[in-house]
Amino acid sequence: MPQLPAPDYPADVRARLEADAKEVIARYPDSRSALLPLLHLMQAEEGHVTRTGVRFCAETLGLTTAEVTAVSTFYSMYRRKPSGDYQVGVCTNTLCAVMGGDAIYDALRDHLDIGHGETTGDGKVTLEHIECNAACDFAPVVMVNWEFFDNQTVESATRLVDDLRAGQQVAPTRGAPLCTYKETARILAGFPDERPGAVGATGGAGPASLIGLKLAKGEIPQPRVVHPRGESAQGGNQQGEPQDQPHDPSPSEHLSSHDAPEETSASDPAHPAGPAAEEGE
Repeated sequence: MPQLPAPDYPADVRARLEADAKEVIARYPDSRSALLPLLHLMQAEEGHVTRTGVRFCAETLGLTTAEVTAVSTFYSMYRRKPSGDYQVGVCTNTLCAVMGGDAIYDALRDHLDIGHGETTGDGKVTLEHIECNAACDFAPVVMVNWEFFDNQTVESATRLVDDLRAGQQVAPTRGAPLCTYKETARILAGFPDERPGAVGATGGAGPASLIGLKLAKGEIPQPRVVHPRGESAQGGNQQGEPQDQPHDPSPSEHLSSHDAPEETSASDPAHPAGPAAEEGE
């Protein structure tokens, strides 16, 4: 059914938002480019993007409400309904899932008695599946308002949501101190984090994330090639014939599934599977 035009913000709220919006728009040569941070600003005001927020963005940027709605519904970081002070996202992409992410999500769903995108009755926690957050080396990962909580277990994640609901102070594994979702949204809109020490506490990548960089710089030994199938760790094959010891790979060597010790159909000629013809035949 057609809806009446969205109500406007009260005069004092609108005046405050207009001042913030002017600051945001000034960063861009084309005002239309300010739409994404302005949508975050709307969430900082109300906790999600309301029809009033859509109207404000459209009027401020000279767009239609349809154009603003198209953008706000495309990106998952923009909420379309009221949500909690803390967005608890459990990564259930492949690596996190097999490392325990699925078990963590199921446990939190049962513990909080809510499903994906739902909020606890006290308005504190919204639970959701999240896509990969590029922290696979710390799997399984839980994020709260986009701050990392690494190497989680069912027990630690359950304790985390209980502390959040009880108003206890919790600290991310790395990154800035935790703040509410509205406060996070204002930071994402491009306004500075005014909390003492918050910016300095951001830190950098964890040790597991830096291994590849250290390898590239030669700061740690290069990985060794695994024993080919049929070769023992003592340097002989299954027939007792001597073999060369494992060695550091040269740049021309390519480690593939054929170097893997597992007897899979893809890497073991003795266990063929699938079409035998070459590709294209």
